[in-house]
Amino acid sequence: MHLDLSLHVAASPDDVWAVLTDIPEAHRTLSGVQAVEILTPGPYQPGLRWRETRKMFGMKATEDMMVLTSEPPHSTTIVAENGGTEYKTVFTITPDADGGSTLRMQFGAETTHAPAVSRVVMALFGRLAEKATRKTMEQDLADIATEAERRASAT
Repeated sequence: MHLDLSLHVAASPDDVWAVLTDIPEAHRTLSGVQAVEILTPGPYQPGLRWRETRKMFGMKATEDMMVLTSEPPHSTTIVAENGGTEYKTVFTITPDADGGSTLRMQFGAETTHAPAVSRVVMALFGRLAEKATRKTMEQDLADIATEAERRASAT
């Protein structure tokens, strides 16, 4: 599964970056995140790990996430792995002429190392999973934009 989404944000790249990388507050910023547990304390940089709990498909889903790359305030790559499925999310922030930003999210899920049964389930229900994942990711982008715009207007 691959998704490529973008959203205009009425806030500078620095404001968007500050929200995007504020992992300890993600459960307050992102409406779909129920809890965040920092596993490797420290600044947002490659190697930072956290555990994120969301409600997906009506059930709690907990994933261990890790920052793979970080180029403030332009891009970051976050990876996770669960049950043989590898997840990779690349966020890029580009300045717009109006002083705002474009926030882009590229998400991929690969089941190449997943057990055969998981690959079969994904083949059968992949469209449904993609639709639900798209909705979740669109909401994440909207939540990030709302918080970045709130912070920008407060300064």
